[in-house]
Amino acid sequence: RNVKVLVTGNPANTNAYLAINHAPDLAPECFAAMTMLDHTRAVSQLAQKCGVPTRDIKNMTVWGNHSCMQYPDLHNALVMGRPALDLVEQDWFVDEFMPIVQYRGAEVIKARGQSSAASAANAAIMHMSTWIHGTAEGDWVSMAVPSDGSYGIESGLVFSFPVTVADGQYAIVKGLDMNEFSLERLRQNEAELMEERKAVKHLL
Repeated sequence: RNVKVLVTGNPANTNAYLAINHAPDLAPECFAAMTMLDHTRAVSQLAQKCGVPTRDIKNMTVWGNHSCMQYPDLHNALVMGRPALDLVEQDWFVDEFMPIVQYRGAEVIKARGQSSAASAANAAIMHMSTWIHGTAEGDWVSMAVPSDGSYGIESGLVFSFPVTVADGQYAIVKGLDMNEFSLERLRQNEAELMEERKAVKHLL
């Protein structure tokens, strides 16, 4: 079976985990939770900072949970082929970029009294289009998918990774260098997702 199930309702990662466990006839790889909205927000913030079109941003990554714990990561991002962290200050990355992406959804709800439903719908379309048609050469996107143990994340947890897509199948990008700053944020996200899993154990 090649059905593709995208979970968008929060808590999206854990809802996807529940769906996987309640659909034993489907492969776990048929499921994903959406972090495309977080991904596009991160791309937009970096493009705005650098004064370039969003199409000039490559290899953006949002790791972990679709929550305020998520880790929008610039360590592998490219701006017109140049490393993003050569073009922006570390302080901007940590103190401005990360919180803006992490808390953007909450800020929209606070300002408008409702969620950014249209933006989420557009992100869902982008996610499914990428899942079907594939990623561009030399680029990847962020998808919350069942972990295969990559980067030390417990297998089976639905965790946002950088992925490439070809022939309708996603593949987690392997072998990226991870410094301690990044690894600690991955561990924080893993711990949060394990707590969420514990909270819904009675539903499994």
